[in-house]
Amino acid sequence: MGTITLAEGISWVGIVDWNLRDFHGYVTRRGTTYNAYLIQDEKTALIDTVKHTFSNELLHNICAITDPAKIDYIIINHVEMDHSSALPTIAQYAKNATIIASERGKEAITEHYGNEFRIKTVKTGDELKLGKRTLRFVEAPMLHWPDSMFTYIVEDKILMPNDAFGQHLASAQRFDDEVDAHVLMEEAATYYANILMPLAPLITRKIQEVVQMGIAPAVIAPSHGVIWRANPSKIIQAYLNWSSGVAKQKVVIVYDTMWGSTDKMARAIAEGVASEAVEVKVLKMRASDLTEAITEILDAKAVIVGSPTLNNQMFPTISAFLTYATGLKPKGKLWAFFGSYGWGGGAVKSMTETARKSGFQVEEAGIEVKYVPDAEDLQKCFGFGKQIAAKIKA
Repeated sequence: MGTITLAEGISWVGIVDWNLRDFHGYVTRRGTTYNAYLIQDEKTALIDTVKHTFSNELLHNICAITDPAKIDYIIINHVEMDHSSALPTIAQYAKNATIIASERGKEAITEHYGNEFRIKTVKTGDELKLGKRTLRFVEAPMLHWPDSMFTYIVEDKILMPNDAFGQHLASAQRFDDEVDAHVLMEEAATYYANILMPLAPLITRKIQEVVQMGIAPAVIAPSHGVIWRANPSKIIQAYLNWSSGVAKQKVVIVYDTMWGSTDKMARAIAEGVASEAVEVKVLKMRASDLTEAITEILDAKAVIVGSPTLNNQMFPTISAFLTYATGLKPKGKLWAFFGSYGWGGGAVKSMTETARKSGFQVEEAGIEVKYVPDAEDLQKCFGFGKQIAAKIKA
């Protein structure tokens, strides 16, 4: 791709992974990147590495700019293997480099790769002078691992926050103003919803802390996806909205069906929602996936979940969805449940109990239909959707 510069002496040396389609259960339809950055000053610093399968490509990208032996510092913002597992290879060539990490980062590096590295630990507010440039560090524990931290280049106002503000988006372009804006925000929302959603309170506090430290980035260079240079405030505001639970008048219906009864109910409920001029999305889980469902839920005010009863409990795909959703802890949503059964029910009760145990706000009365819903049942479903829509409008 040639040298890609963020500023004079600051280069992107990362990798585009066009073929990634699964990231620990998160469907990555558009691939991803593993971003690493090289800063050349009186001292040379490499910010993060890449997934170990691309170690040689990272080495090649560095060699196109400088001799790896000249690297003085390797900053490890986060030890998850997609960012750090090329470290052993790079360290073989950057033999004099000191590793910079948080205290927990040092522990994680040792546990993953052994104790042969020279590691210096930093904490929030610590700085490292490279010459004309200064690196300032901000610890960000549990965003999204205990070891996570941000690196800020003071003079250039470039924030390198590792997994924060990223997207799984493979592209030949490296900057936000070079790609489709709709696609970019869609992937940023998907990334937030499926990775960072349970950390919402921490995200809000960390953004406030960064502002209080006087950090006002002109560029945000995350570890996945494209770099925000045209309008970094756009993604910061999006994170503030998502983490505070800002939502629109929208209902997401997630369901599965065995012989079509629950499907009929889902459609009738959707019609009831739409009759109130409220946006509605309908997702059948065997025709969709968990990633899509959670992303749609991110900006919705209500989630209605439907399942047939199988073995006196909810259908397996719906059980998987609720396990995934309760782990991600979407906030500020109204949850409601419906389903069908044959000779014995159980799905609606099971779903309701799961949601309540997770602290979700649950609509008291769900709907269950025996065997096949008739015209009266479908009218009740229509009314149920209308009722939920009216609640979120109020």
